[in-house]
Amino acid sequence: MANTDPEIADVVRSELGRLRGGLQLIASENLTSPAVLAALGSVLSNKYAEGYPGRRYYGGCEFVDRAETLAIERAKALFGAEHANVQPHSGANANLAVYSAFAEPGDAVLAMSLPHGGHLTHGSKVSFSGRWFTPVPYHVHKDTELIDYDEVRDLALLHRPKIIVAGATAYPRTIDFAAFRAIADEVHAILWVDAAHFIGLVAGGAMDSPVPYADVVSATTHKVLRGPRGGMLLSRAEHAAAVDKAVFPFTQGGPFMHAIAAKAVAFREAATQEYRSYARSVVENAAALAAALESEGMRAVSGGTDTHLALIDLSATGVSGAEAESRCGAAGITLNKNSIPFDPAPPAVTSGIRVGSASVTTQGFGTSDMALVGSLVGRAVASDPATDVGRKTLQQLSEETAALVSTKPAYPRA
Repeated sequence: MANTDPEIADVVRSELGRLRGGLQLIASENLTSPAVLAALGSVLSNKYAEGYPGRRYYGGCEFVDRAETLAIERAKALFGAEHANVQPHSGANANLAVYSAFAEPGDAVLAMSLPHGGHLTHGSKVSFSGRWFTPVPYHVHKDTELIDYDEVRDLALLHRPKIIVAGATAYPRTIDFAAFRAIADEVHAILWVDAAHFIGLVAGGAMDSPVPYADVVSATTHKVLRGPRGGMLLSRAEHAAAVDKAVFPFTQGGPFMHAIAAKAVAFREAATQEYRSYARSVVENAAALAAALESEGMRAVSGGTDTHLALIDLSATGVSGAEAESRCGAAGITLNKNSIPFDPAPPAVTSGIRVGSASVTTQGFGTSDMALVGSLVGRAVASDPATDVGRKTLQQLSEETAALVSTKPAYPRA
């Protein structure tokens, strides 16, 4: 049997080269530590372990039981949670388990509208969440672009949802968890906080925790948390059995034990003072980047950010989000097009972009670097590749970007 695969080896080397040669500004991405990668690539990948520690359907689980127990205990300690389930394969799987634990098909679920910053699994018609349940969307104020808590309460009183969801994928401001808790209590709803984007900030003390307010918190372990791709659930003890049964056996089979071990590594790393400093820097860098982009003629939705991401309105530039994403890609800058609240453009085009600071902060960039990063993005957005001048400018920008990241490369060579 051949023990090499040069084609996949080339893919891995090429991806490493892409990370080392460009700016990674996608808000939902980060750079895991070598220790996390080592756990992901370990022999733990071989083990089938349906069930939970001490209650498996397969033999030979004594060592993977230790890994999962460590991950559970570290997650509970890190977030002050009464119960943790670290088996969800992804954030969407974790969210599916929440629906499975607390709702029945057809039940009303109150969540942020996708075009205003919500997530596909919060009621989109193209997702199971919108096909199996009755979505009731809430929105942001047109004038402030902040969550309209009065509308949330009015809709909750009108529809009496089984679940109220606080959390988003493109909302740059902090969320008033206490306000959501009060509304949920008023209508006897489960309060679910989808903390996929900001759980890493919570771990680092850079954002208030939803755990004391929520019945259940779903999250991903990548993004700011800087762990492996995967999901987790934190809940009150009274919901532990329902949550665990919703994950296995209802929505998943065998857990990915290599990923669970990698999650345990990430939780340990996130419990350090070094990580707390990192989380604060992520927020500071995001604010500085948003300000830099505004100086380039691009408006920060809601006036800025309190988190790791900023949503940028390109309307004044006359460039669509799709065009901006493509132009920035040609300049060695990876970011994504994104709808803005009340966006007149379709989702495949959009009037905005979303940027995040997690990856560049991991590389060691600080607030003093964000002005240059903002300038590179601004110049790329303004460069039309349909013209000779635009193409030359984008080539020059790609060289400037490569020179910048070479000073603080991703995964520096030993």
